[in-house]
Amino acid sequence: MPNPDLIRIVDGIARDKNIQRDQIYADIEQAIASGLRKHFGTEDVSEFTVQLDRTTGDLSATRLGQPLDLKLVGRIGAQTVKQVMIQLIRQDERGSIYEEFKDRVGQIATGTISRIEGSTIIVNLGRAEAIMPRSEQIPGEQYQVGERIQGLITEVRDTPSQIKIILSRSHPELIRRLFEREVPEVQERTIEIKALAREPGSRTKIAVSSIDTKVDAVGACVGVRGSRIKNIVEELGGEKIDIVRWNESSQILISNALKPAEVAEVSLCFELGRATVIVNEDQLSLAIGKRGQNVRLAARLTGWDIDILTPAEFKKAIERLDVTLKSVEGVTQEMVDKIIALGLIDVRDVEEVGEVPLQNDVGMSEELAERVVDRCIEEAKLVIKEQEAEKAAKEASKDQTPDLLAALGADTQSASGSDETNDLSGSDTSESKQPQEQV
Repeated sequence: MPNPDLIRIVDGIARDKNIQRDQIYADIEQAIASGLRKHFGTEDVSEFTVQLDRTTGDLSATRLGQPLDLKLVGRIGAQTVKQVMIQLIRQDERGSIYEEFKDRVGQIATGTISRIEGSTIIVNLGRAEAIMPRSEQIPGEQYQVGERIQGLITEVRDTPSQIKIILSRSHPELIRRLFEREVPEVQERTIEIKALAREPGSRTKIAVSSIDTKVDAVGACVGVRGSRIKNIVEELGGEKIDIVRWNESSQILISNALKPAEVAEVSLCFELGRATVIVNEDQLSLAIGKRGQNVRLAARLTGWDIDILTPAEFKKAIERLDVTLKSVEGVTQEMVDKIIALGLIDVRDVEEVGEVPLQNDVGMSEELAERVVDRCIEEAKLVIKEQEAEKAAKEASKDQTPDLLAALGADTQSASGSDETNDLSGSDTSESKQPQEQV
């Protein structure tokens, strides 16, 4: 018998739950078969067959090939049909949610904060809820229930209890996705984000390049009067973003990454993966940054360990290395120049790389290379002792500073007290004279 109402109900469930219609039809057939088995008290799955016409909604059932009246299901069987149907629809909906969000990993999702459980934020994404643990939140950022929030979907897991969606606002890829959204050239791949380093809530450095010579990569990312970068910074709660011009030359890239500091020279040591950067004294604090943040982010952005020295420090290290190497019999000036050209500017660098580069790149014999490394190890120990002594002297000087200030304060107070005594003494004398004059 045609049943158009059933077809409409299936269409409504399919739209609301985002489930395939054929899957819902199969669930109905399976649920009715379960109800029949319950009614007749059998567990044989193959005993009953239920068919639902996808066009008319007509239902028919057979038992071992014989037609069966569905009215025989009864009240208990109908209750079983209902329970099984609800369970199957829930399973289908979970599968649909998983498939939808599984494909959205690495994309930005927008939702509303529904509740806060301890330090974990629960975000309503519409069809599902996502969690944002403390580790995925931006440090210092405050969240309120009902607030709209954006985050990067980093993981989707199908657990026995629910579909678990992890949302992040601290992940570096969030920056990349925000630039793709705000800067059309990045979305179109005219501009490429080559590298990215982030300390969430504080500062981010990104290196960009353009495949079109007519498009300025940095200018396009900043936007007219900073409009594009401003939107990203506001979304991140004021996090600072440095846009660096990418260069295939590691030396130029490192110089760009350390801006706003001006770099005088960059020496690369490929053996150690280390870059020694020379900056003038007045640029040292800029290059290092607050609590070392600028050089730390630059190192992560470029993939090089970065040591920053002043010209005086660099010259001192080179001179000490030169003297140490020449103290070994058989070492020529040409060998010393080759070692420095390798980016080894300190006796500890030679100790760290060992003998092999000295043999392969400098041309030393195995015996000479061994003696050079041994001599540098000895000198490195002296350098470490000198640095420890210098550090101890500085700390001792710091410890003495409060005592000196206290002593100076006491002396000043004592001197001030003496002056006050003298003033009082003079005042008393003056007052004692007045009665005499009156008399």
